[in-house]
Order: sequence, then structure tokens, then C-alpha cells
Amino acid sequence: MDSDRRRFLKDSLGTGLALAAPLFVPRTAWGANDQLSYAVIATGGRGRYLNRVFQKLGCRPVALCDVYEPHLELALKDSPKARTYVDYRELLEKEKGIDFVVLAGPDHHHCPMLLAALEAGKDVYAEKPLSRTLEESAKMVQAVRASKQVVQIGMQRRSAAVIRSAKKIVDDGVLGKISMVKPMWNWNVAGPLDNSPLPGKLDWDRFLGDAPKRPLEPMRFRRWRFFWDYAGGNMTDQGTHLMDVVQWFTNSGPPLSAICYGQVNKMTGAEHPEVFCAVFEYPTFVATWTLNYCNSYENGWSITFQGDKGTLVLDEEGYRVYQEPWREKANREPIFFAKLPVRAEDHCQNFLDCIKTREKPNCPVEVAADAVAGPHLANIAFLKGRQAKLLPDGKVSV
Repeated sequence: MDSDRRRFLKDSLGTGLALAAPLFVPRTAWGANDQLSYAVIATGGRGRYLNRVFQKLGCRPVALCDVYEPHLELALKDSPKARTYVDYRELLEKEKGIDFVVLAGPDHHHCPMLLAALEAGKDVYAEKPLSRTLEESAKMVQAVRASKQVVQIGMQRRSAAVIRSAKKIVDDGVLGKISMVKPMWNWNVAGPLDNSPLPGKLDWDRFLGDAPKRPLEPMRFRRWRFFWDYAGGNMTDQGTHLMDVVQWFTNSGPPLSAICYGQVNKMTGAEHPEVFCAVFEYPTFVATWTLNYCNSYENGWSITFQGDKGTLVLDEEGYRVYQEPWREKANREPIFFAKLPVRAEDHCQNFLDCIKTREKPNCPVEVAADAVAGPHLANIAFLKGRQAKLLPDGKVSV
């Protein structure tokens, strides 16, 4: 790598680091009376993780809510002074002094929880995907726009310095005209769903919420993501992360159309496929989104951007850029590369800074709605067995 290329990498990475936290206000500068207090609604694995992150960033947890008692007990180990609730609406009614809420429930609760938090006048850090349906996305965007609240959706790549520096490479034209993008996720984690009895107390009716009423099946609670009543599967869960980067780097909106094929391969009992491929049509390029939870080759996530001048590979370790034509031996080594982690802490810090400044965070609801639109479209195509088109008014034609 020559000195010019080294300089480009250093400059672009520096820009990315600056952009990752444009509104940084050191917590120590706020003073003791400015410590933010918050509540966590849904204290499963992700909710407990975010609870630890926000405490690490200097915030104070005052309330925890979950329909499953063992989850609350685990969360209390990290926040022993927090008050506990089973009903999030009761929490929002009683905990009027909190500054923000963290929403980490199943997808079918994302919309009602966000609307309730906004009605209570709270700023919100909400987990992705934004919604369970395209219709919910529109309702959530409208509600946030009508409020004065700061809402950050948990798509942490938006605040990652390494991702932002990679975008600058694309913006600078290093790849040339992009013709194909290949987001991919491989984990060897699939297996039959566990339907054995749940230990501990669960409020099943509150878990169901607005979803269709049915008798308790423990696997539906343990692995809610794999059932249509509660979620869009890994198509929307992991797809939201990766398709957002695809659209962000290419400066495109949601896709024009999608087709999708998949199967339940080893995850017996699931409704959602854990092996699938979706193809998205954009005006100037094609994207192929594949996920395989039955194989760990090239383990984890990656996104490959292919242009007529070069190729960018993003993955869990960072990024690499290769010149065209790759078939020439001299071009087999990357001309630019960087290794930096994608950290939820950076995204949470951006949210806290925006609470102070009242500016828009790195991932507002409009971005999150665009990011999940394609995956929602692919799920419709999968269920209908044919191409699904996204119309200009947001409706779907199949």
C-alpha cells in the first residue's frame, strides 16, 4: 500500500470517528443533578445488555418491566434499587420522573410500546426492527414526527466509526458504479425449538398483547422471533441492520420489488425460515440478501459492494477494498482496510447526547422505516410465492 493510500485511510477513518459522535457532550460536564434516569421495558437478553450499557454511560435505572419473572430477577442483579413492573403502561403512568425509556420487547410490541412512551412524553431508545409491518412503520413515523421526543432506533452501525469511514470511500467514488450488493449472515445455530415447560412465572396474556389469542406454547415465548404473529423472523431482524447499510451507502430508498425463497431446515417448530435468499430490485443495482443458520463458513455478517472500479467488503472485523480487475494478481491485496468494532455503546452515547441537545439522532424512525421496508417486502413475497412490488404510496402489489 503506497503512502497516498495510507493517508486516505487515515483521513477517512478520522472523518468517520468524528461523524460517529458529532454531538458528544462529556457526562462529567453535565453535573450531578443532570444524571439521566430511565426505565427498561422488556428485560430479556437484549434489554439487560442495554441496561448495563446505559449504566456504564452514567445513567441511572429506576424501573424495570417484563412479563416473565425470571427476566426481571436477572435484571435486578444489575439494578438492585430499581422498581419492577409487569405492565409497561403502569410503569409509564407511575414513573413520571424518568428521562427516557429503553424498549426491547418482541417485534409485535414495538409499535404499541413506542406510541405509549411518546404519549407519556418520554424520549425513547427502541430496539430494531422498527416494526412488524409496513403499516406499523408508517404509524410510528407519523407519531414521532408529531411529538417533540428524541427517538433512536437501535441500529448501531449508524454510529460506528468504521462503517462511516467505509461510506466515505464509497462516496468518494473508489468503487465506481455499483451494480450488485451482497449482504450475508451465516451462523450454525439452528435446531428444533424447545417446547418444554417454562421455569418461573409468565404473564402469557400480556406477552400476547394484540397478537391472536392462543394457549401457551413455551417455544412461542422462548423463540418468538420465528412466529409470524410476533415478528418478521431473521428477514427483518438481521436484515434491518444490513439492508440499512446497503441503502445508506448507495443513497437509495427502499427497493422497488423483492422475491424470496427459504425453508425451515433444522429449526423444527418454527414458522419463519432460517435459510433464505431474497433478491431486491433497486433502480441502479441489485441486492441479494442471504441468511443461513445451518452453516458457519465465513461466520457472522458481511456486505459486499461490487462496483466497476472496485469492491468493498464490510464484516465484523472492519472493511477491505480491492481494485478492479481482481483477477490480476496485483489487485488481490486490499488497497484500503480498517479494523474497528461496531459498538452499541457509541450508538447509545449518540442518543444521550441528543437528549441533551434535542437534535436528531443517528438513526431516527424515518431511517429505520426505510431499512425494514425491503425485508417486510421480502416476507410478503415469500408468503405469496411471487414478486412483491413496493408502490410509491407505500402499499404493496403482488
